[in-house]
Amino acid sequence: MLAAPVRGREDPASMGRILLSEGDITALAVDAIVNAANTELRLGSGVAGAIRERGGPGIQAECDAIGPVALGAAAVTGAGALPARHVIHAAAMRPGEKVSAESLRAATRASLELAREKGLRSIAFPALGTYAASKFALEGLSEAWRHELRPFGIHVYLVEPGPFKTDIWDRN
Repeated sequence: MLAAPVRGREDPASMGRILLSEGDITALAVDAIVNAANTELRLGSGVAGAIRERGGPGIQAECDAIGPVALGAAAVTGAGALPARHVIHAAAMRPGEKVSAESLRAATRASLELAREKGLRSIAFPALGTYAASKFALEGLSEAWRHELRPFGIHVYLVEPGPFKTDIWDRN
């Protein structure tokens, strides 16, 4: 389910793709970047902190007006000074708690559904930098994309700040 075409066959331009990308997610000029959020929609550290610092205080103000949200839900705000048009806040954890595979999959699916509802064509997810989270994120993206979103032509970017740990997709 990655961007590489099958030998001799390219998906039609109207079909979406899942692409791996290395770099700063806050620098991407896509329709939306995804923030791995908590249910209170408080922009703390990591990707959320970078979004708050680079996007400006308006993003947190919009989050404050929306939140809290249910575990596994997603909410959309503007992107402030970021090159993206929107930020989708994927609530995969409660404050002070850890992310579970189930909550990450639900928040990923909710983010993709929200992107579809809003007519977005490109969305970037943070790979979250850990073996477990990256594997859960890719599996959740692949499942939702394959079964529900591919016909809508949404391009999904999975972004890691440094080199990808390619062994996360090994099935052994």
